[in-house]
Amino acid sequence: MKLGDKIPRDIFNELEASTFSVLPFIQQLNQKVNENVEIVAKVLSRKLQEAKDQKRFLLMTLSDKTGSIRAVDWHNADRNFGKINEGDVVLARGRVVYFEDHVQLNLDKDPESVKPLKDSEYDFRRFVDVATRDIDKMYNDLKALIKDILDDELRILLESLFVEDSQFVKQFLQIPAGVNVHHAYLGGLLEHTLDVASLCKALSTVYEQFINRDILICGAILHDIGKVKEYRVTQKGFEVTDEGELIGHIVLGTEMFLEQAKKVALSKSKSMQLEHIILSHHGELEWGSPVVPKTAEAFVIHMLENMDAKLARFRAIGEKEKRNGTDKMWSEYDRHLQRRLWLGGID
Repeated sequence: MKLGDKIPRDIFNELEASTFSVLPFIQQLNQKVNENVEIVAKVLSRKLQEAKDQKRFLLMTLSDKTGSIRAVDWHNADRNFGKINEGDVVLARGRVVYFEDHVQLNLDKDPESVKPLKDSEYDFRRFVDVATRDIDKMYNDLKALIKDILDDELRILLESLFVEDSQFVKQFLQIPAGVNVHHAYLGGLLEHTLDVASLCKALSTVYEQFINRDILICGAILHDIGKVKEYRVTQKGFEVTDEGELIGHIVLGTEMFLEQAKKVALSKSKSMQLEHIILSHHGELEWGSPVVPKTAEAFVIHMLENMDAKLARFRAIGEKEKRNGTDKMWSEYDRHLQRRLWLGGID
């Protein structure tokens, strides 16, 4: 199975270069202050407001995979409010200015300075990234980890889902591990799962006298399966599903696991241990876990999956600064990591 088979055809199609393919990303607008530009972006929000002189203006937040920008329409506010909806991908034209310590896009007077685009008119890769590591190789590595599990019950359980269930595999290999914080790209969930499971396998050799190796690796592979129902990939980028918003991937993943465990007649003891791992992998009640880790295997998976997510954040910030050609030694404060990062070692 190739990457194109795993990603829906209407999403992962190699679109021909379009008129818009050379337009700047939002991140690049910092270098274009006082210039007139065109950008392709998604409308995150829009609202009509009044200035002090009671003149109405349209305030929008536009985004792509590199960031977001405030856009203001002083000239055709009512007209454009009526034709643009949240979630639309638009072609916007205006002047980049610096206002209140932020870069802002002031739209042109032309009524067509902002217009919605059809899916066929832009490349979805303006809104999503793809894993830099080979997805086929990562999937084969994950299958090798599954094959290496000695416990027949656990191996059969994993193979029933990650090898034999083609619909699940298709979803699992395309979904990100998150939409913003970490592994936010096609293949991100696969990469995160593979790395956590590989770390668990390595650690099991250090604590082999009291860690159940097969439960540990199996739990690591299963811990985030609910994300295939929490997220979806669209032409406009990654979105959280209604199930994801209302239920969340921990409960969704637990339900999926229990259904699969019943199908393969997994023993009650193993089922309970794996269910606990999925329920507790966020580690703390205030972080969304219904229960804290109470087995050694659950505790290890929480610690390693949390470390992998945070290191992915470190890497993403460093790579972004490197792409920007920064000469800064420190990043901006990151609210997810709750610190600034030293950039001296990004090379």
